[in-house]
Amino acid sequence: MSHSTVSSTPVLRATLTWSAIATAALAVVGAVLGFVVAGPNGLWSALAGVLLAAVFLAVTGASILIANRWFGDDLYVPLFFGIVLGGWILKFVVFIVVLIVLRGQPWVAPTVFFVALVASVLASLIIDVVVFTRLRMPHASDTILPTDPDEGDRRVEERPDGA
Repeated sequence: MSHSTVSSTPVLRATLTWSAIATAALAVVGAVLGFVVAGPNGLWSALAGVLLAAVFLAVTGASILIANRWFGDDLYVPLFFGIVLGGWILKFVVFIVVLIVLRGQPWVAPTVFFVALVASVLASLIIDVVVFTRLRMPHASDTILPTDPDEGDRRVEERPDGA
């Protein structure tokens, strides 16, 4: 494994950090509003909706961060796509299973659950937009220009005396 880093790593870390903070705030607000609207069932429904959205939205960023650990390795591209796509497939299957399991539960207030889920997704999207617009990253990041085979590697200057 290479020890070099990808320029997107700070962006993804910032996104995950701010998303965790937003999730905590949404959990508190959702639990209070859910309890006011639908009692204890509303409280648990809001918490379930916020938690479900937070976990599934974090899987993508976390899988990219994990895959970026192999940056610079010959197998980086296949590993990257395998890890990220595997995370998406796992997320999709688990999301469907969780929704099927929660659908028949007597403690779920469907409207509160849905509003909490949508509010969490919207908060995550807002955070993504803000983080990506405020953090500066070069347009051509993580690239190395090819060298001219006739000229040799231009990054190393040769002295005229041959030393």
